[in-house]
Amino acid sequence: MKWLHAGQRKGGIRARFVMTVGVLAAATPLACLADTYDLYSNWPTHVTASDGTDFGLAVLYQYDVNRFSNDGGRLEDAATNRRRYFGLYLRKPGVYDAIAQYDYQAKQWADAFVRFRSGGVIGKDIGNVRFGYSKTPVGFEGVTSSSATTFIETALPTQAIWEGRRAGVDWAWIRPHLIVNIGDYFWRKDFDGNNPGHTWAGRIAWVPVNRPGEVVHLGVSASQENLDWASQGTVPPVARLRARPEDGLSPVRLVDSGNLAYSKSVERQGFEGLWVDGPWSVQGEYLKAQVNRYQGRPNFQTDGYYLFATWTLTGESRYYSDGNVADRRYNGRDLQAIRPAHPWGAVELAIRYSELDLNDGAITGGKEHDWTAGANWYIGEHLKFQANYVWAFSDRGNLQVNPHIVEMRAQVYF
Repeated sequence: MKWLHAGQRKGGIRARFVMTVGVLAAATPLACLADTYDLYSNWPTHVTASDGTDFGLAVLYQYDVNRFSNDGGRLEDAATNRRRYFGLYLRKPGVYDAIAQYDYQAKQWADAFVRFRSGGVIGKDIGNVRFGYSKTPVGFEGVTSSSATTFIETALPTQAIWEGRRAGVDWAWIRPHLIVNIGDYFWRKDFDGNNPGHTWAGRIAWVPVNRPGEVVHLGVSASQENLDWASQGTVPPVARLRARPEDGLSPVRLVDSGNLAYSKSVERQGFEGLWVDGPWSVQGEYLKAQVNRYQGRPNFQTDGYYLFATWTLTGESRYYSDGNVADRRYNGRDLQAIRPAHPWGAVELAIRYSELDLNDGAITGGKEHDWTAGANWYIGEHLKFQANYVWAFSDRGNLQVNPHIVEMRAQVYF
């Protein structure tokens, strides 16, 4: 899009906004709308019809500050917007939900889909079917809502291996102790016109303990992304795996595979676990990927993992819903508000270790491991403040860079 002048870019953004409003507003039920609002837990950003249908704004705003030291001058301090999501949602609990959301900071689509819950549509629960643009399931931390992440940025292996969002259809079968998710992301490119290809993905999780404040979750996932090299004309298809040192504002990657030309497909696998017991939790994940290449080029393999623990000083538990750690605002099934135990909010401490290896054969992408300490303050259901300190250690060929990073974030979401 760099070749478009400013007027064309602004016109494109306006067009996306108009389409977002039009798609969802057209589906708003003609019913008597009423709701009760309060400053702490329920801002007047949505309306609820007498039949329970809820329609409103879907907004996420994050402002970040990054400060670097011990980096040899390679990373530049920054303070700016991290995300500016704006969109609309429409949902009827137990029947359907739809959202169209655009990130005006990154100039790219966030979630844009409609999902039907078969129990409410046909009277028999045979799973939920979603059409549109959504997150691919290999990467437990990656599929967590951007508003609900424990740390300011995702761990090294999540950044490098998680595929991101793709367009297509997926099916989810959700039971209290078992979750199955299968997706066919067949759209030729994503909604931003990038990443041509076709992905099959699946995830299954066993949840032997699933009670409010008590969770044990164990899952596996896998996907195959076939790169659509024919659509790139004579240019050989390229895959690239890399990660920032768990900051979000610097363009520098300390580990990077570089462009892997003549890439045919990318196979991904994940193994995930979560334990929640009252105010305590432990979460971990192992991710691996293989880039299959042609023209006699060697395949490329990489892997990494992270492990983190949290403690909520004020006594609340991390909220778990439908196979993932959920946004603290609402229960995904009935929109019941999740309220902290104290009027001034919830305070959470966390520590994470992550590791990523992008060396394979002649490709020296580098190795990195990071320690991150974090603190989160949740004020009501719409405000969140975060602070992280990252100790990064990277080794790429003859270059070693070990920055220390102070990160802070202010977030508004509804």
